[in-house]
Amino acid sequence: MRCEFALAGAMENTPVCNKRNSLSRIKQAQSSGVRSNSSATETGGDTFRGVITAVTVSHLWLSLSVTVILLPSPSHFPFTLFAPMLTVIHSALAFPLVGYGNRSPSVFRSSSSHRPLTVTVTVRCSAQYPSAVAEKFLEASKNGNVIPLYRCLFSDHLTPVLAYRCLVKEDDRNAPSFLFESVEPGPLSSIGRYSVVGAQPCMEIVAKENVVTIMDHVEGRRSEEFAEDPLVIPRRITEKWTPQLIDELPEAFCGMSNPLLILIAISSSDLCGWVGYFSYDTMRYVEKKKLPFSDAPVDDRNLPDVHLGLYDNVIVFDHVEKKAYVIHWVRLDRYSSAEEALNDGMARLETLVSRVHGIITPRLTAGSVKLHTRLFGPKLEMSNMTNEEYKNAVLRAKEHILAGDIFQIVLSQRFERRTFADPFEVYRALRIVNPSPYMTYLQARGSILVASSPEILTRVKKRKITNRPLAGTVRRGKTPKDDIMLEKQLLNDEKQCAEHVMLVDLGRNDVGKVSKPGSVHVEKLMNIERYSHVMHISSTVTGELLDHLTSWDVLRAALPVGTVSGAPKVRAMELIDELEVTRRGPYSGGFGGISFNGDMDIALALRTIVFPTNARYDTMYSYKDVTSRREWIAHLQAGAGIVADSDPADEQRECENKAAALARAIDLAESSFVDK
Repeated sequence: MRCEFALAGAMENTPVCNKRNSLSRIKQAQSSGVRSNSSATETGGDTFRGVITAVTVSHLWLSLSVTVILLPSPSHFPFTLFAPMLTVIHSALAFPLVGYGNRSPSVFRSSSSHRPLTVTVTVRCSAQYPSAVAEKFLEASKNGNVIPLYRCLFSDHLTPVLAYRCLVKEDDRNAPSFLFESVEPGPLSSIGRYSVVGAQPCMEIVAKENVVTIMDHVEGRRSEEFAEDPLVIPRRITEKWTPQLIDELPEAFCGMSNPLLILIAISSSDLCGWVGYFSYDTMRYVEKKKLPFSDAPVDDRNLPDVHLGLYDNVIVFDHVEKKAYVIHWVRLDRYSSAEEALNDGMARLETLVSRVHGIITPRLTAGSVKLHTRLFGPKLEMSNMTNEEYKNAVLRAKEHILAGDIFQIVLSQRFERRTFADPFEVYRALRIVNPSPYMTYLQARGSILVASSPEILTRVKKRKITNRPLAGTVRRGKTPKDDIMLEKQLLNDEKQCAEHVMLVDLGRNDVGKVSKPGSVHVEKLMNIERYSHVMHISSTVTGELLDHLTSWDVLRAALPVGTVSGAPKVRAMELIDELEVTRRGPYSGGFGGISFNGDMDIALALRTIVFPTNARYDTMYSYKDVTSRREWIAHLQAGAGIVADSDPADEQRECENKAAALARAIDLAESSFVDK
């Protein structure tokens, strides 16, 4: 038996041959017709020929698909040929082999025993990273200790929903992870430019009534500490890190076949860092005397006050350029040298890429969409308050308003819905029923949040603070002409406009607490924003962050915004503790991220469905299978702004209508995915 291997001449036309440096040996070997014979398997006169037919390149690995044509056709593949095959590839290309890319060869055999047996084997070879990238990384390591690496992929075969399912299996509902998407408001609603996916945080922080649990998943360590203000802990952890970005990008940013691995220098760098939610009760850490936990309503779900994950692996989708950036942040403090950090960082990045760019992709449940979602009737089966209880709470709130105690208060109630639709299926339905600027699927400790929030809680970008009060609502018209008519009616509604101006003043006060004197401005006042089902009055308040403060201070000043509490804010929250029967939890708090570089983008947790998972939130997570179809309890909370002339029946109806928009998503998920 004799084995011959050669490099296929057809490779001359493949894009891989245009790669410089690291592939020059391939081209040289090909042009010279390198052929190597192995005598290790000579046992007879038959000749076995192998042809290297394809080469793919990443930054860390060189992958080769080797097709072996066996003549005459044996009954099975002689695995003793593996050794001479690898020897030939090694001698021809001078790359050290490190292993097989697949567990076993793929065998394709024709029906005739007289025809060849073709076997394709993929092997992986170590490829030294380009020196330019190494030099940039080492140079960046002198000025910072957190450096991002990424690969740019075409996203025409990959969606954010599919990428999330590649990273988090259908049965991993307790694993911390997130999917952020966006639909921008306007006369012609459009998909936001970026979507972000993250899973498997390297660290988690969970706060519950001053007890903070820190879970380091890299070192496998869990610790607890008591903190008067838990927000100081994530700030303390990240203060020791200095992110360092590289400004240059290669001319061929995303090649046609296999994008080169380079250092990241795009604006999406601010999407890596702490991601999670801050509940409404987070404000109790700030107003300790007036709003203590001991005076809070009943905590019937035992959800964390704060849950944050430190995500060093994320995928950012650019829907305009149809690209996906697979990003890994390298923390130099985990390594003995920058070279070790670079090598390990590239290996981790390649692992992440393989999970979302593999041949086998996860199957998503197909669903037939019933487009007339507005015809679905709201199935609001239960509330934590009866109609009479809520109306009585409204009357008591009006007494405080008439007495001059407060000007306005937002009273909410929590509806309950049981469903066999999976939370991720509900999220997929919500994207259709109620698209919004902050579409979120967030698996946190003890709960899953499915949200379509229209409003930011607060934002910090390059030390510019932005708050956007959103108050004053009217339904969308059936035609553009109807929209214009309803818009005029909304802007002429004295009650709604007065409420909005009051909330703009609250926003100015919140921003002013942490801004430089004279920097607070109302950039936009009483603009109309159109969404799928309603229109809102919107204003924008900005300020410049004081030099000695950070985004964490801005968050403390903003929580909770006046649109979900009232005015004056603290007194309104004291009355909410008296009038509402259970803690709000994530509802009317915020969700989003605070980046390594200090920027922050937190959405207001409105139009948010909370699915309690009944999982312990103080243990290390693990990915494991559980029953795929189960009954879920969905909590849909909604509130109404109470003023002096509020009618209790109208406010009850407003709560029901707001919750009904979320219930429609559950209806659609059930009809599309469950009722088969």
